Amino acid sequence: MKYENMCKGRFIARPNRFIAEVRTEPSDGTAVRAHVKNTGRCRELLLPGAEVWLEDFEGRMGSRKLRYSLISVKKGEKLVNMDSQAPNKVCEEALLSGRLKLPGMDKLTLVQREKTFGSSRFDFYVEDVAGRKGWLEVKGVTLEEDGIARFPDAPTERGVKHVLELMEAVSKGYCGYVLFVIQMEGIVCFAPNDKTHRAFGDALRKAAAAGVHVLACDCHVTPDSLETADLIPVNLG
Repeated sequence: MKYENMCKGRFIARPNRFIAEVRTEPSDGTAVRAHVKNTGRCRELLLPGAEVWLEDFEGRMGSRKLRYSLISVKKGEKLVNMDSQAPNKVCEEALLSGRLKLPGMDKLTLVQREKTFGSSRFDFYVEDVAGRKGWLEVKGVTLEEDGIARFPDAPTERGVKHVLELMEAVSKGYCGYVLFVIQMEGIVCFAPNDKTHRAFGDALRKAAAAGVHVLACDCHVTPDSLETADLIPVNLG
């Protein structure tokens, strides 16, 4: 996926979870406010002085209130995409192009967004040429510790519910998948963040034992683009 009209800046502060104060570069010293497209904590990313990249909506504001959206932030040598809407978009692109292969399924003939199973609305419903049917839930990951990507960065009861519903789908004959889209490059493996939310990690391990495929991929990240890259190892502990 591509972004338009990008500009660089320096992070100043985050007065609330929806807004960041940023100084654009080059700048006369004036700070601007940008919409933060991620309501997660992201405390390890949004540090004063951090290099950030913004999408500038000048001339295409529509109903927007803020001219800028914060898209990515530099963490060390890594550029981390923070757009929480991006993982579903790049996953859909990868599924439709055939770049992302789902274990247990052949070439996909149907990819549908936001479909309901039971009491959960999953990100994707898929079918393949052999008539197999599956459900896929996507989780964006921005938290990294020593080359290991972890999810979640805050407790997520909704995430637990989705994982358990995928187990139910598998018990009824569907294929079930959780895909962690890691919004950066250079990751060694993915692991659940048990110290933040053990219940999610336990649900993930239980689901994997019941036949739900737990997958993770990293991404190619540039200031104006995001694209899925390679599947990486998953360590459920």
